[in-house]
Amino acid sequence: MNPARRTTAATATAIVLATAGGLLTTLAAPASAAVTCTSPVFKRQFFANTAFTGTPKKTDCDTAVDQNWGTGAPASGLPKDNFSVRWTLTRDFGSGGPFTFTAATQDGIRVHLDGSRKVDLWKNVSTTAKKTVNVTVPAGKHTLRIDYVNWTGTSNVKFGYTPRTSATVDKVEPLTPTGPSVAYDRTTGKAKVTWAKNKEMDLAGYRLYRRLKGTSFGGTALATTTSTSYTDTTLPVTGETYYYEVRAHDKAGNSSSGTVDQSVTTVDRTAPARVETVSALGTTAGNSLTWKASPSKDVHHYEVWGAEGAQSDMDGPAIVFGTSWTDSVAPAGLRYSYEVVAVDAAGNLAPVSDPGVVTRPVASTVAAPTGLTSTLGDSMTRLRWSPAEDSAAASYRVYRRTEANGGWSLLGASSTASYEDRTAPKGKAYYYVATVDGTGADSMPSADLVVDRLTPATATGPAQPQLTLVSSGGTRHPIIVTAKPGAGDEGRLLKGYSWTISGACGDSGLGGMSTTGTIEWTPPYNGPCMISVFAVDVYGGIGERGSWLEFMVGR
Repeated sequence: MNPARRTTAATATAIVLATAGGLLTTLAAPASAAVTCTSPVFKRQFFANTAFTGTPKKTDCDTAVDQNWGTGAPASGLPKDNFSVRWTLTRDFGSGGPFTFTAATQDGIRVHLDGSRKVDLWKNVSTTAKKTVNVTVPAGKHTLRIDYVNWTGTSNVKFGYTPRTSATVDKVEPLTPTGPSVAYDRTTGKAKVTWAKNKEMDLAGYRLYRRLKGTSFGGTALATTTSTSYTDTTLPVTGETYYYEVRAHDKAGNSSSGTVDQSVTTVDRTAPARVETVSALGTTAGNSLTWKASPSKDVHHYEVWGAEGAQSDMDGPAIVFGTSWTDSVAPAGLRYSYEVVAVDAAGNLAPVSDPGVVTRPVASTVAAPTGLTSTLGDSMTRLRWSPAEDSAAASYRVYRRTEANGGWSLLGASSTASYEDRTAPKGKAYYYVATVDGTGADSMPSADLVVDRLTPATATGPAQPQLTLVSSGGTRHPIIVTAKPGAGDEGRLLKGYSWTISGACGDSGLGGMSTTGTIEWTPPYNGPCMISVFAVDVYGGIGERGSWLEFMVGR
């Protein structure tokens, strides 16, 4: 509140002296109408009449409408009776909502909101009159105007406007905070989120929420503050992206919607998880290592360190992008120890794994197989090879890996020159076969065989096809049967369908092939007929499960 003060000649006029051609120039003070007051401070005007007419005798700024002038004049140049005072204010009420207007006066007061009268106590009174009204203020900017008149006697006036904050009354949500931004300090790993101040008078504060990319904001805020900024010191330094949003809440418990998400990609100072379960297999092709992948999602590659005994790997690690590797240059007969370290894209190193210890066996002098070939079926990859002419081996061992420089796995043994791989993976697989001598030692490996499968192997091949009898025909008309992939095979690549027939249809072994799924032929007789249909995979492998149809020809 700024009480009115007597204006003296010294303060009423600003005198500026300047040299202008030897003359003294006097500049008049600005008119009272030029006074501006920063919201939410009122602009106050004093009039020497009760009609608010003419030029105000004084204009100033007032922080609150709360005056008691008693029986005296409110300001120099004004009478002690029959004067008026006007307060005006334009402010942003944010989301608005329910307010209480309170007025107390002697003599008259009128309160307007955007020109609409809300309080009217307008008569000469001998005691202070009071009034309280509830008003709903719309969202945004609005103008308050308070007109006060003193006719005779004691003069006092008081007006206030306050939001109603009861949860049963105030159902208006605050506006969403504006101007959100975030600044991330890569040195400290801290993120500072800032936003603009809300305009609501009943604002209680702000809640800040954080989420990891790919997740949703939870129900619990990261922080609650009355400030318009917050520094997050708890961000994980994992190289992941996080998002922030700010919500305003008022004293009635209403909450705004969230701001536009503000993202931060953190620095990565977190090492991947340690590699577990390093397995080592010594083969004549080299020391073969496999390990369980680190559970960390950001692993970029693995370092494999290997050396004889307790020595150090002076050549540096092998860089491996899979989870297996074969050391093809380790000398035979020497005990080697290998350790695996996961490395993320930021170069953070995981703790070293437990060692895998293995000795590469000395190859038997028995000759290796030759001519390793494969036949692809949907249910298997069938391998065949030729024994060396001078080999008297009783068995063979078959090895496979799925990466060009990955670790070899022992698939199994065979007493014949063939092997069926029923766990063959989709994509490329690499095979070699070793001859096993009488002592159980492997020969040098056969030449690698690379196999590229379009579909993964299954135990039984394509499913039973679905058959439809379109026409049962007759001895002069064709029988028509259509075949479609069986359940679960809708997306499988099939070469076609093969069938056998018996009864009045004729008699044949597994014979004809339909690539379109339509089987058509003319039967030699009328009578009972049976057809069996098998799906054929793209490699020519025939499914082990067929479908049958029995029907009467010509009926």
